[in-house]
Amino acid sequence: MKIVITGASAGIGYETALKLSENPANEIIAIARREDHLKSLKEEASKRNTSSRLDYVVGDLSHENSLDYVIKSIGTKYNAIDILINNAGHLINKPFEELTGEDWLAVYSTNVFGVVNVIRNMLPLMSRNAHIVNISSMGGMRGSAKFKGLSAYSSSKAALINITECLAEEFKDRGIAVNCLALGSVQTEMFSSAFPSFKAALSSKDMAAYVADFALNGNKYFNGKVIPVSNSTP
Repeated sequence: MKIVITGASAGIGYETALKLSENPANEIIAIARREDHLKSLKEEASKRNTSSRLDYVVGDLSHENSLDYVIKSIGTKYNAIDILINNAGHLINKPFEELTGEDWLAVYSTNVFGVVNVIRNMLPLMSRNAHIVNISSMGGMRGSAKFKGLSAYSSSKAALINITECLAEEFKDRGIAVNCLALGSVQTEMFSSAFPSFKAALSSKDMAAYVADFALNGNKYFNGKVIPVSNSTP
């Protein structure tokens, strides 16, 4: 499988890339802004599996020039992509009245516009029977528990859920499945910075095992579906 995963420098993206790299049949391109973390990811993958086929491209997918570079780099390595995992995310925890226009734009540029731009630009490279997995949040689910300070983040993840459902219908004739995982709390760097006193239910490694398996197999069973991945209700 030829796999592209965004937001792979830390947390769930990092651990998912490592999990997928355990199988030498998987060719993985990890994308993130922090090159030092991506280098560490590649080194760790090689330590765990000397046959690892993990490589990386440095880029900020919320900026058009950077995205162009990323797409061209991927195109030189792959003539087709089987799996795209849109994991990159940005979270700002502020009361609504303190959120600036720049805050809203920063969150939506990564969580919504960045995902849309990645999918649109990578679409010509997607193979038939490809699987696009969008990583959303339980906070974006209708009827789920909401938290103060997360109006920008949760609403952006709700937008991603709706985009998933729309694109699944649009890409159906191409044989491309589009699904969304709405994750509950996971102990990541982003989560810890937003909620320093809160202990999440799962570790990044725990969640990565689920994400990796779903990316490889979920399109056999689902298309246009939003799967809540949380051990709490709502």
